Amino acid sequence: MMNSRDAMAIGRLDAHAQAELVRSGELSAKELVQAAIDRIEALDPALNAITHRTYEAALQKAATIKSDSALNAVPYLLKDGMDYAGMPSRSGSRLKKNAPPLSAGSDYSDRLDNAGLIPLGKTNAPEFGLLPTTEPVLYGPSRNPWNLAHSSGGSSGGAGAAVASGMVALGHAADGGGSIRIPAACCGVVGLKPSRGANVRARGAHIIEDFLVGDTLLSRSVRDAAWSFAVTAPTQKQPLQFDPKSRRLRIGFALENFNDQQPSPDVAAVVRRTAELCQKLGHTVEEVKRPFDGPAVDRAFKLIWAYLAQDLVSFARASLREGKLEDVLEPWTVNLGLSTTSLTMTDTDRIYDESARAARALDDFYSRYDVLLTPVLRHSPLPLGALAPTQAFEPMYERMFDYVSYTPLQNLTGSPAISVPLYANDQGLPIGSMFATNRGRDELLLQLAFELEQAEPWAQRWPKHSAGG
Repeated sequence: MMNSRDAMAIGRLDAHAQAELVRSGELSAKELVQAAIDRIEALDPALNAITHRTYEAALQKAATIKSDSALNAVPYLLKDGMDYAGMPSRSGSRLKKNAPPLSAGSDYSDRLDNAGLIPLGKTNAPEFGLLPTTEPVLYGPSRNPWNLAHSSGGSSGGAGAAVASGMVALGHAADGGGSIRIPAACCGVVGLKPSRGANVRARGAHIIEDFLVGDTLLSRSVRDAAWSFAVTAPTQKQPLQFDPKSRRLRIGFALENFNDQQPSPDVAAVVRRTAELCQKLGHTVEEVKRPFDGPAVDRAFKLIWAYLAQDLVSFARASLREGKLEDVLEPWTVNLGLSTTSLTMTDTDRIYDESARAARALDDFYSRYDVLLTPVLRHSPLPLGALAPTQAFEPMYERMFDYVSYTPLQNLTGSPAISVPLYANDQGLPIGSMFATNRGRDELLLQLAFELEQAEPWAQRWPKHSAGG
């Protein structure tokens, strides 16, 4: 019988190394899954990353799993709100707290099933993914394993905490305005937001979902991220073969956010340090001005985010048989949804016009540079409560959109971006560096991330509350 020390040691391995334990016969698939269960039970009381557990089903699946995938039998977690047969989908909301288990999943979850991954349950997320921190009223806050007083990011904050702590090597995340890259940056893991249409459908058809959202598996290694990208592509492909002699890139880096503001000093220092590393590796690096109309992008994203909340408010009203809207939706969701009456023709034109203009500006930029380097967030991981959904709306509105004033660009333009965990601030909190490129060039980012991982290895850096702590 495996002891707790052995279970923790397994948690320090990435998904490829965990799968190799089963492939070599050193562990059975069931033992690999049980080790992950043991880590969750040991670590999650402090982190509150897991909201739904399916241990029995996972152990049953492990007993019969057969796949020739490189990651066969590796346990992972799904984000709350991701449909999966046999699990409820509550989206972090009291509106759906009594949601029954679903009868079917999605093309995305089917791909992961067919590749031999074994789900252990679901991770904590803010209500309907509307905040960059994970502090839902329904479940309570997910805590950052590097410092329990700080946010794990959002909206895939539970996934970020679970992967950073080594509970699992892979955690599903979805990104409509930064929700892959933000928890990756806050928790010190790898998060690739893929190009529009670069993964199979993960949810039902919805024009805003299809316009904004991409899905991934958060990981601690770039090879795991590359596997996730390949196995969920519309036409499934072989994972990227990393080339240590890949071509040198032209990298432009910009510090100012959408509204010409600088990031906090610790964030600026990390991005500059990342730029220096790229230059040492032989890439051409140049500081540039933001290559698009930032205020216009900011306006377009605020409009579309308010529309999403308005849609949820309308759905909640239609679902209520009795009681108040505030009994089932958080104050942030309600107030954001009520902040606009409806999208006018002018609003709709602005969203698509500004998104198209930003995409054209990036096309021009990427004709001269290969990659854009920026911060992920304007500040290092915030203390819990700073963006809690119960805060007063108007100051919260300003703080929230200021905090995320880098990531929505890639959602609106459909381009890929990756957060890599190269450095931390003086308090030991991770600060991600974000690399972005033009649509369809996701593998360029993975190749660069792999090179950076080799130059500044992060695999042995573990938070206090983790399998390696």
